[in-house]
Amino acid sequence: MQAWTCDNPTGVDALTWKESPTPEPGKGEVRVAIKAASLNFPDLLIVQGKYQMKPNPPFVPGAEFSGVVEAVGEGVRHLAVGTSVAGFAGTGGFGTHTVAPAAMLMPLPPAFSFEDAAAFLCTYGTSYHALIDRAALKAGETVLVLGAAGGVGTAAIQIAKAAGAKVIAAASTDDKCALCKQLGADETINYSTGHLRDELKTLTGGKGPDVVYDPVGGDLTEAAFRSIGWRGRYLVIGFANGTIPALPLNLALLKGASIMGVFWGEFAKREPQNNAACLMQLAAWYMEGKIKPLIEHKLPMSQLKEAFALMGARQVRGKIVLVND
Repeated sequence: MQAWTCDNPTGVDALTWKESPTPEPGKGEVRVAIKAASLNFPDLLIVQGKYQMKPNPPFVPGAEFSGVVEAVGEGVRHLAVGTSVAGFAGTGGFGTHTVAPAAMLMPLPPAFSFEDAAAFLCTYGTSYHALIDRAALKAGETVLVLGAAGGVGTAAIQIAKAAGAKVIAAASTDDKCALCKQLGADETINYSTGHLRDELKTLTGGKGPDVVYDPVGGDLTEAAFRSIGWRGRYLVIGFANGTIPALPLNLALLKGASIMGVFWGEFAKREPQNNAACLMQLAAWYMEGKIKPLIEHKLPMSQLKEAFALMGARQVRGKIVLVND
């Protein structure tokens, strides 16, 4: 097999494409011939040594992938050789093969494309866990999605609309805002040119959003939290801005608001049955055409460094997918 290997997590330039022995699955594991893999922001952080999970080098990055089961380890019952799967294993995706825990793999319905499947579990799993499981979003409520044109943002728009909510999508350019409208957003805010709090006040009739979905962090966080409605739920998804913000906690008191951390990967490990139920609902919505990953760039696996450059420059709307021939 071949894979992008990180011998020293100092950045993307430290990655090398290497030949290595094809691994055999152990107990509870399967080997997957990878068809496609997608980039997520933690993939960039992990090769820079900045992510909360720090695998021992050398390791193969790439948390999210799809492919075909090629070998099955002892004790695996729900997967067989030849089964098409999507996986989120934390590492291992940026290569031709990987060994992963069978529990972290989802069998794919026949009409589920490998490209879509590789861009599905992390963003849609995160957004469903956040909006439906953590925030208990109800039909008719209003959701503000920050960073709405990115991978998790585009998933959040679609899931909130499937749940019957009103969506206000906030993004950094008019082009990105137009894209959010195409995905179903009811209203948009360009926060690089507009005033987030003033526009939220206008769009919500002074009430404020019921739920804020924030994968960005940085300067937007306090402004968004100050705008949240009574009993609002603020979902902390991540910090794509690069800065972890601090909030005056009296704001939560005054609004009767909740600040909710969202860590889908840990949820999937700790609550596998609940996660499986979430994924079943997401797969059903996909088959019904209610949700579909937005893939702006599809590149050969050999162009991983170019893909990381696009992500690092904030030039991606939706997801980047890498494919093996």
